Amino acid sequence: MDEPLPFDGADAGSSRGPYQQILYETARVLAESPTLVEAAPRMLRAVCEGLGWPYGALWEVDRGHNVLHCVGVWQPASLAFNEFAAASMASTFTPGMGLPGRVWASRQPAWIPDVTNDGNFPRAPIARNVGLHAAFGLPVLQGSTVVGVMEFFNRHILAPTPELLAMMTTVGTQVGLYVGRKWAADELERFFTLSLDMFCVASFDGHFIRVNPASERMLGYSEAELCAAPFMDFVHPDDRTATTDAVSLAASGAHVIDFENRYRASDGSYKWLQWTAVPVPKQGLIYCAARDVTERRTSAARLAQLVKDLDIARQSAEQAAVAKGEFLANMSHEIRTPMNAIMGMTDLALQTRLTPQQRDYIHTARESAEALLTIIDDILDVSKIEAGRLALDRAPFQFRDTVEDAVKLLAARAVEKGLELACRISPDVPDALIGDPGRLRQVILNLVGNAIKFTHAGEVTVDVALERLTVDEVTVRFRVTDTGIGIAEAKQWDIFGAFVQADASTTRRYGGTGLGLTISAQLVEMMGGRIWIESELGKGSRFHFVARFAIDHDAPHEAVSSASALDDLHVLIVDDNATNRLILVEMLTGWRMRAVPVAGAASAMAALREAVDRGDPFRLVLTDALMPDVDGFTLAADIAGDPRLAAVKVILLTSAGLARHRGTSSARLFAATLTKPVKQSELLDAVVTAFAPPPPVDIAPRARRAARSRTPEHRSLRVLVAEDNATNQKLVLSLLKHRGHHAVVVGNGRLAVEATAAEAFDLVLMDVQMPEMGGLEATVAIRERERGTGTHLPIIALTAHVMPGDREECLAAGMDAFVSKPLRPADLFAAIDQCFPVSGRLGAGAPGAA
Repeated sequence: MDEPLPFDGADAGSSRGPYQQILYETARVLAESPTLVEAAPRMLRAVCEGLGWPYGALWEVDRGHNVLHCVGVWQPASLAFNEFAAASMASTFTPGMGLPGRVWASRQPAWIPDVTNDGNFPRAPIARNVGLHAAFGLPVLQGSTVVGVMEFFNRHILAPTPELLAMMTTVGTQVGLYVGRKWAADELERFFTLSLDMFCVASFDGHFIRVNPASERMLGYSEAELCAAPFMDFVHPDDRTATTDAVSLAASGAHVIDFENRYRASDGSYKWLQWTAVPVPKQGLIYCAARDVTERRTSAARLAQLVKDLDIARQSAEQAAVAKGEFLANMSHEIRTPMNAIMGMTDLALQTRLTPQQRDYIHTARESAEALLTIIDDILDVSKIEAGRLALDRAPFQFRDTVEDAVKLLAARAVEKGLELACRISPDVPDALIGDPGRLRQVILNLVGNAIKFTHAGEVTVDVALERLTVDEVTVRFRVTDTGIGIAEAKQWDIFGAFVQADASTTRRYGGTGLGLTISAQLVEMMGGRIWIESELGKGSRFHFVARFAIDHDAPHEAVSSASALDDLHVLIVDDNATNRLILVEMLTGWRMRAVPVAGAASAMAALREAVDRGDPFRLVLTDALMPDVDGFTLAADIAGDPRLAAVKVILLTSAGLARHRGTSSARLFAATLTKPVKQSELLDAVVTAFAPPPPVDIAPRARRAARSRTPEHRSLRVLVAEDNATNQKLVLSLLKHRGHHAVVVGNGRLAVEATAAEAFDLVLMDVQMPEMGGLEATVAIRERERGTGTHLPIIALTAHVMPGDREECLAAGMDAFVSKPLRPADLFAAIDQCFPVSGRLGAGAPGAA
């Protein structure tokens, strides 16, 4: 089409160079219009006037709803297409629907010679009414994406021309580029407006040219107020030099990242802003973004202050811990010193001639002193834990012996209350371990002791099982079960607190400080485990704890030393307590014996006779001493009285002291008598001994007795006692005199150093804490004097200092042994014997001794 299509409007034929004019006018309109909606009518008019077509419309893709809607129309004022224009503005089209939808879907221009006869033109009836026929539409493309559709109508039925379609495709491309730029600008404007951060454009001369609304929310100033004055007026005076440097850096073309300064807000406060800036030197502009980091800076300052406060608190705590440790050491010394005299003097008194009443009085005082010492030790243990002064030993030990010995220590207390006390250790728990056996024993004693204390009838059982085993470590689970008074659920966790029991009446009725469980919980945690309780009021309690130990790979692996005759040994277990039967069966089965449990003497006799009749007789009977109806003593007599059971051996399992009360007349009935709870090692030894061959006849008993009579007695020593407490001086002198030693007393370390220089002594008993000069300083002075002389005077620390490291400190000072107060004579003389073995000679420590 070389000429515009004629139409019967007023502007027909008025355009010159229609195609170029259309392109020029379209570009000019798009450049001048701020929005596509404002540009649409003018752009459509330019096209329509250039083509000579009376009606045009611009459709825009609504990306949110995926439809086309009309954003503008143009028609000459002289023609009445208002009905069609209104219908277009009210319509939306999906891809493929109507002329706009057809162009959108195909992304290609489309021509309709007569819309009134087109089946896919929903506005056809209205077009017929207003006299519109020919139509063409072209896509507005942004790249390969349709962003809009332009449609134009003529009053005549017309066929398309290639020239028109090519020209309009060019127009559509221009419109597409404009729309793309407008959309991008609109999106940037929205982000600029909606951002929570402050966006601004600044000039190199120090003024804001534009700022976004966030600046008002952040600083409280309007855009006009921020742009009216140099931005340096808002900067904190202390930050202006750094800000000037940052602006100069940006003016040179460098990017500014993470620069922070303070800006004055409208209320007079200052806010910390974190800036990122990109300069455009050719335009003399700086594009900036600022984030309010006041809270972060305030939090950082608070955190720094908190760290400083915590450091001060840590130093104070460390100083307090040191002070507390020193206090504990002094308290231990001050408490144990008089306790040493009380216990020592009662021991000496009990060795003298006393009336039964006097002996009872003194024995009661001795037991009370022991109870008081236990309480003192508990209090000191809790204090040492809180002060971080308690450390666990790490030494090889036999696990089963440690656990069983601890339980066995409480057997007498269980017997006094008529309770069954049992201990079961699973066979898969390793025996050679590394840890602190003393502290493990303490936890077991605390838990089992508590169980016995709060149980009036029934039983207390200790069950030990394997929790987890690795190459180098084992985790063991312990359970202490009782049939006692139980603990209310609300109180169960409170009992692990210091000085706490389930209720006040418990303390009045049962006694105790409530420290045992506190110490146990702390010790278990130090062993890498945890402790917990399950209990029901009136139905007993179950204390559980787990602890970790290292495996002792260097321990010798000893095989079970039973003779081959004991393999498959037929054993009958007689006990009315099901727990005891289970434990014994498990022990014997682990030793490859055949164990059969029964609950009473009648069942036992029936089983024994039935086994004989089968030709598979029992060779060993393990019987409890106390059983209902018929006890173990009577059962043993019945077995001995049956000729068919003459070969059966009987081992009696009895409570502490019961066998002695029954006299010795029945002792011949038993191959062995063991006290419950029975240790595995003791039971195995008893079984092996019962079936061992008889020993050879002893032909030289007199020779052995003579050899024993020639054993040297303890020798008399000359001992220097350095002790400042008069009562302790009297106690130690009495003990040494009773043993046949000669003692000299001095009251402090300085006198001890002088005495050892002036006289010859075989031994020094040295207190650690004394006036003028302590025992450690005195020992160092004595060792310094001995240097190069070849002499060595044995020195034994005799002290109430029992805190961790005290023993090592004494040995490091040059002492030979360590004995703690309250003084136990056996411990003292064991230490002396260690310094002076029987084969040793006296006087080695005297000056000039040969």
